[in-house]
Amino acid sequence: MADGQIKVDGDPIFEGIEPIRYEGPTSDNPLAYRYYDKDRVVLGKRMEDHLRMAVCYWHTFCWDGYDIFGAGTFARDWHSPANDRAAADRKMQAAFEFFTKLGTPYYCFHDVDITEASPTPSDLSNNFARAVDRLGAYQEATGVKLLWGTANLFGNPRFAAGGLTNPNPEIAACAVRQIRECMDATHKLGGANYVLWGGREGYDTLLNTDLSRELSNFGRFLAMVVEHKHKIGFKGKILIEPKPHEPMYHQYDFDTATVYGFLKRFGLEKEVHVNIEPNHATLAGHSFAHELATAVSLGIMGSIDINSGNYQNGWDTDQFNLDLRDITLALIELLPSGGLDTGGFNFDAKVRRQSSTAEDLFYAHVGGVDTLARALLAAADVIEKGEIAALKAKRYAGWTESEIGRMMLSEGASLESIADVAAKQNIDAGHVSGRQEYLENLINHSIK
Repeated sequence: MADGQIKVDGDPIFEGIEPIRYEGPTSDNPLAYRYYDKDRVVLGKRMEDHLRMAVCYWHTFCWDGYDIFGAGTFARDWHSPANDRAAADRKMQAAFEFFTKLGTPYYCFHDVDITEASPTPSDLSNNFARAVDRLGAYQEATGVKLLWGTANLFGNPRFAAGGLTNPNPEIAACAVRQIRECMDATHKLGGANYVLWGGREGYDTLLNTDLSRELSNFGRFLAMVVEHKHKIGFKGKILIEPKPHEPMYHQYDFDTATVYGFLKRFGLEKEVHVNIEPNHATLAGHSFAHELATAVSLGIMGSIDINSGNYQNGWDTDQFNLDLRDITLALIELLPSGGLDTGGFNFDAKVRRQSSTAEDLFYAHVGGVDTLARALLAAADVIEKGEIAALKAKRYAGWTESEIGRMMLSEGASLESIADVAAKQNIDAGHVSGRQEYLENLINHSIK
């Protein structure tokens, strides 16, 4: 089968758009990569293997441009068939044609993304099973792989008060059924991870919420997810995606540190990792780099949904992240730890409502891919030069090289013993510059 020419169900949908190629930094072709050369070796690893990029099914193929102020603005070919099943099938054809022309190796989905409308849980089970078989055929035909799957436990009205944390046990049982079926499907499709995004695992008001009960149930069911992972032999990671609020007033997976505390409480810190999203990080009052550094430090780094918010707005705008400096700073925190293993960079981002043509989908993703590649090169340059790492090592060297530092960290040291040494030696240390501006300039020097 010719590269980019997928024809499983019908005529090509993106006619006139050729597979996206690497043409180098001097190219003026808007549908070519200037920086993403998938086979280029960076820090001992191919660029494609560093980034492990995925396209999301929901924003890219399911969303029609609707928002709370107006109807959909997109007239996608795959939204138009009158029959819901035909629309779902056409959408899947569009998705895999897009994946192959873009040249990204992975994709991600929610269970309801790939099916026709499914009014009951049984309808969803039947429609989902059929769609999963079709996904398997497309993966076989194209070589595109599944980065992760997840169950949508927030869209159906039954989940207005949550899925696993719902006060109604019957609804929680429906949520468990969806998770089981989606985990099994992800395993069947060779998925590298399974994600739990608690879009409505939280509360709108404490006046009607038994916080203790909901957190206890959440922990209990998460332990069952881990148990099922091992039962079916799934080798990928179980991921939780932190977000502080929206759609709920408060969500239980507020940020990476909160998730870790929750995992520790239920003894799951070795079993569950995080799927970090920059837009969620900023909603929590953090930077993207902070969330990555925290996850790496705590040993729970999993995967990344790469997008950004609008700093003028306090909600999740899911824009394509073109902030080269922001991503570079984040990669400087990630890459020294070994980078992503089963995880990847998933484009959980959507074009703006006024970007209404199918070509706009390509422009957006080409920009996102190239920004990631360019940031990877900049971060690698910083790491290879070693100036930041050397300054940081020197700044903390006293803890291993000085007598007082080693004494304070030694076994048996106490508040009294440290205070006595400080008094006896009359320690009166002065401030040493952190050289922040110098270090920030180094980042700019590596961004080319």
